[in-house]
Amino acid sequence: MTRIVLDTNVLVSGMINPHGAPGRIIDLVREDLVELVVDDRILAEYSDVLNRPKFNVYFSASDVQDILIFLTHNAHYVVSIMHVSDIPDLDDAPFIEVALTAAVTLVTGNASHFPTHYRSRTTIISPTEFISSYNVNFLM
Repeated sequence: MTRIVLDTNVLVSGMINPHGAPGRIIDLVREDLVELVVDDRILAEYSDVLNRPKFNVYFSASDVQDILIFLTHNAHYVVSIMHVSDIPDLDDAPFIEVALTAAVTLVTGNASHFPTHYRSRTTIISPTEFISSYNVNFLM
């Protein structure tokens, strides 16, 4: 099974709009073909963002709870052994730290938020790049 760290922007985008690469990634997670790698900080951010009032038009409180329960029970947990402090937005640190710790791909809509020197240690790609790569690898 393929494991990835999924940035919150991709998770929310895929949950709101099932069309496009983020939605296809969510489908792969639901179908148990892709497993998310998380830590408590990532799950807390998912919860915080999904519970924001602006998303009430897309998700009821019950929907958010169901999503978080699914993610809690179907993700691979790690304890990060990395500490990153040289990125523009320190709120993104848990995502790169977990990707580096678990040696998995980070899928994000904001690849530019992560300095290029991390790309020699892990793959940081867009949702479209992941789906293209996943489909090629899946067909092999």
